[in-house]
Amino acid sequence: MIAWLLLLSLSTTSTQDGQENSVLRCGPQNVTLDYDSFLLKWEDDLSCSVIRDGLVYELQLLIADKPEHNGEVVVAPAQIGSTHSWKWISHLPSQCARHSVRLRSQYNNQSSPWMQKTLPDQGEILVLPRDQILEVGSTATFCCMVPDGESIKTMFLLKYKGTNVTTTKISEHVHSLIVHLDQESENYSDVQCETTKGDINGASFHASYPPDDSDLKCETRDLESIDCFWNVGRAANEHPAMERTYQLQGSSCINGRSGKCSQKVKVDAAERNWTLTATNRLGKLEIHDNADLTKRVHMVAPDKVAASTVNPRNISLKWSWTVQKYSNLNITCQVHVSDGNSNTKTESIGVGLTAAVIKDLIPHWGYDVRVRCGTAQHFWKWGDWSKSVKIRTKGDVPDALDVWMKVKEDQTVISWKVPLANQSHGEIFDYKVSWAKTKDKNQSNQTNVSRSNHSLTLTLDPSEEYMVTVTARNINGSSSPSTIIIPRCNLDTSKVKTSWISGSNGSFFLSWPDSPNASCGYIVDWCPVFGNCSFEWMKVPPNRTRTTIFSKNFEDGRRYLLSIYACTEGAAVLLQRREGYIRETKIGGELFKLKYKQEDSAVEVSWEPIPLEKQTASIHGYILYYQDKSGNVFNVSTDDPEATSLTAKNLNISTYTFTVTASTAFGLCGNSSISVTLNPLADQLIMLILISLGAVFLILSVSTIICYRHWACIKHKVYPPIPKPVLTDQWLTLPDEHTSHRLHFDQSYYREVLDIPKLHDQFRPPQPVVGQDYKPFTFSQTPKGYYNKPLKKSQPCLTLPTTGLTSQPGLPSSPINGVFPNPSYNPSYNLVLQSVDREFKSGPEVHEGIPFIRSFSGYQRQSPDETFTTTELDEYPNSPISCVSTYILLPQKTSN
Repeated sequence: MIAWLLLLSLSTTSTQDGQENSVLRCGPQNVTLDYDSFLLKWEDDLSCSVIRDGLVYELQLLIADKPEHNGEVVVAPAQIGSTHSWKWISHLPSQCARHSVRLRSQYNNQSSPWMQKTLPDQGEILVLPRDQILEVGSTATFCCMVPDGESIKTMFLLKYKGTNVTTTKISEHVHSLIVHLDQESENYSDVQCETTKGDINGASFHASYPPDDSDLKCETRDLESIDCFWNVGRAANEHPAMERTYQLQGSSCINGRSGKCSQKVKVDAAERNWTLTATNRLGKLEIHDNADLTKRVHMVAPDKVAASTVNPRNISLKWSWTVQKYSNLNITCQVHVSDGNSNTKTESIGVGLTAAVIKDLIPHWGYDVRVRCGTAQHFWKWGDWSKSVKIRTKGDVPDALDVWMKVKEDQTVISWKVPLANQSHGEIFDYKVSWAKTKDKNQSNQTNVSRSNHSLTLTLDPSEEYMVTVTARNINGSSSPSTIIIPRCNLDTSKVKTSWISGSNGSFFLSWPDSPNASCGYIVDWCPVFGNCSFEWMKVPPNRTRTTIFSKNFEDGRRYLLSIYACTEGAAVLLQRREGYIRETKIGGELFKLKYKQEDSAVEVSWEPIPLEKQTASIHGYILYYQDKSGNVFNVSTDDPEATSLTAKNLNISTYTFTVTASTAFGLCGNSSISVTLNPLADQLIMLILISLGAVFLILSVSTIICYRHWACIKHKVYPPIPKPVLTDQWLTLPDEHTSHRLHFDQSYYREVLDIPKLHDQFRPPQPVVGQDYKPFTFSQTPKGYYNKPLKKSQPCLTLPTTGLTSQPGLPSSPINGVFPNPSYNPSYNLVLQSVDREFKSGPEVHEGIPFIRSFSGYQRQSPDETFTTTELDEYPNSPISCVSTYILLPQKTSN
């Protein structure tokens, strides 16, 4: 009995040991290990099929034969008999070190034997991992392994701009390269490894991003489909391996990479959630939009836009729609009008709108017109622009001309601006200018001006006020008249002072106080200060008192005169004047022609005023430098820009060099020099005396020449001729034969007593003897005595008869000087002239300072040597005798 129990026990134990052994034989089979992905795969042994309550596999990872990681895989009863897998992500590629995986099964605390898989050794150079798609921002590690007998020389990175790269030597046969991917690859990048033998191998990778699309917006254009748009972000330059796929509401989008997806849907008045899914090898992204498509209508462009009516200043447009459902929408449309220089937009609203009117256009002008529309209610966005349509308006009369005037002395220049193309409204034929006195407008004058001229010069009466009207004419008629009033006199500028202005950036900025007279605004005109004043002008509205003046004719270094006028109903009123330069330039060339004048120890240097055409900058003053022989430099200056001289004082006797410069904003300009040697003061005095003497000599010489050439006239005026005495017969009759008369004169009147020598007769050639009736002398007697009367101008000169007289030898021949014969004495009668005292009472009296003749009783013989000579008669033989201080008593022949 005991023996059977022992046998049964042994039998049972033997059976149990057999079942347990069969379970332990249940383990992995067909084990594989991929060295690129480090993926371990295996299957269950067939003996595992008897297990009903599950199985556990234990795994162990060894790197360089050292345990690195332990894990397990639980297999459910239903999974027994299928293929199992396990993947390990190592910080190093599997080939960077020896990697081994050990695997065994466990059941009821029983384990199967370990099954180990080791990555096989390579017989060539390997760089791993290969063909990787990596995300930007991550860190990648690459390994290079070489077989036994070789070593690695270098490991490097190509076609990638990242700079954060680290290389590590693991062993003689293994190196690693770690790179931080901080930017996207343009294409594939390479990691290369080179051995000491020169062998090279490598691996490629691409760094990119997962989908980053955003901002999904959905709308409808025809109320029958949906159009969604989004921002594709960085996917625009995506590598082909990273191509994204898109789905809208679960349906594929054909052109998703363009950021647009369309689908046919039923559009109703309800808000829905629209979802877009984007996927690539690095990830998946969903973006959403909630929208009611009836409130998001993006209209298509109007079709067949055209002009139905064209007028000079307005156009009527019409168009049609290709979407029939638009006819029930409340639409607002925008019309864009462009003429090449300006753009305007007008809007119109209406249900199913298909027409619009464009106003305020320029006659005879070309326009480009296009139209776009949107829903007036729940406006979403403007629709597409239609095709542009070219339209030209009809012509019209020209616009009114911009007219201004300039008064130049006795002439008035009427000028007008050339009408621009958008002002002429057609080709200008000519201009008509008419003018008349304001008090008599019926008597007007007019003239036509050709279209090539834009000004007219009129000579008007300055004492009258005129009204001038200018019109332009084209094929459509004449423009509205432009009128300007010319005042009676030139615009009064005496009370308006001219101030200075400086230009800036090629222009003048002007401002002025408001004027109550400016009923129609202001006029600003300008022209160069010198040269031809081709004036320009601009008009400013009444509400503005400042403006900036630009002109293509402005020149640097040229002075301009700017005038500001108030526009009134009558003539313009001058308010202000300015002068200045757009930009001052340095004055070049020689500016001065110097002269000098020495006064004592001072020298005055002068120059001519500088003409405005040479003043390319404003002159602030002048400086006179003077340098002596020793090199010492002195200067005097003035701040008067109108000055024409400067004086250097207290100079020594030496030679000086004087230099004059003009002070401007650009510094000193126009240097001119002159050398002067100062003369001593004595030399100046001598020079002054010589000049004075020369002047006196010159005056005397001129006076002498004048007196010589006109001596006869001067003598006649200063010493007029004195008439000869007239002797009567009684005066020539002797009272007694033996009585001789003596000639006396008043000593009180004549302070000297003249003893007259004997009067001899100088005989002239025989002359005819006149008869007794001839009386060349006239002697008149008054109650108080005798005195001679002067001859009348028509009477002949005194002629003494010389018949029977004998010439005294040795005496000069004279018509007066001679010896008169005495009838009672053989020798010649002698005349005795004697001075008589004023107290002598027996003779006749003499009045008014006239000498008188006194006779003596008895005969007084004169010395034969005493003669009487009249020098005046010698000098003027043909003039009458002037008996001023002496009278002659002539003997009278007795009648037979």
